[in-house]
Amino acid sequence: MESNGHPDLVHIGRLLRERMDRTLEAEMEAARSAARRTRGIRDLLLAMEDRAARVLVSGADGSTHAGVVTAVGADHIELSNSAGRRLLALPHIVSVEER
Repeated sequence: MESNGHPDLVHIGRLLRERMDRTLEAEMEAARSAARRTRGIRDLLLAMEDRAARVLVSGADGSTHAGVVTAVGADHIELSNSAGRRLLALPHIVSVEER
């Protein structure tokens, strides 16, 4: 908006910019919140892979597996530790604890 230096227009322009900034910030927070609510375990594991996170995974049969998340596929994850690599099916995973 061209204010031509008029004090009232300058003030109104500032108010509109501040409101627009607050609105955009609120919309971005709402989008982040919605994304958090719709994330599944695979999405969380992908973020852990990006961080090369060390995790403890519990399986449906009561087994536990520790290692670094080195890959996440469509239906499995790969954990690596000093003993080697282990592939786990996503449906088998009950819980994941980041260490």
